[in-house]
Amino acid sequence: MTMNPRLRKFALTAHVTSSVGWLGAVAVFLALAVAGLTSQNAQTVRGAYLAMELTGWLVLVPLSLASLLTGVVQALGTSWGLFRHYWVLFKLLITVVATVLLLVHMQVAGHVADVAAETNLSSSDLVGMRIQLLADAAAALLVLLVAVTLSVYKPRGLTRYGWRKQHEPRAQKRPAARGDQAPGLTVS
Repeated sequence: MTMNPRLRKFALTAHVTSSVGWLGAVAVFLALAVAGLTSQNAQTVRGAYLAMELTGWLVLVPLSLASLLTGVVQALGTSWGLFRHYWVLFKLLITVVATVLLLVHMQVAGHVADVAAETNLSSSDLVGMRIQLLADAAAALLVLLVAVTLSVYKPRGLTRYGWRKQHEPRAQKRPAARGDQAPGLTVS
């Protein structure tokens, strides 16, 4: 089932907007993680981790879910399909895994933000978790850039299902072989 052009453009706009927004929010999250880890100013550190939690729950999580949902709608409503091309499947897998890891990651961000709200974090407090926040944000940025690259380049390669679907109409349109003709019909 394919969408009409107006609906397809609307779905594509929603998908691109949520995906680009997610990428931008991850960049902000990464900048805040760097500031929280490297700043010597206690207020900057506190503000960075509080902003990370707020940004995570109110921007990152909704945008990741919107990107996932609109991507599935886009795939199902266009000729690309959800299971026909390896690049679409890989992008779906990236988005699902990134969204799940984001939800897990938000637990760490929440814990660090809670501690930052109650105390002044010194450079040695929760250093492992703070480095993890930085590393996770950098990895997320890289993964989302891979998804963007797949969307732009659309590498060739059909899945078995996609190959079957692509060749199915040809098999139905092909004329019947001599042995498959109905009785009384001749081929000249």
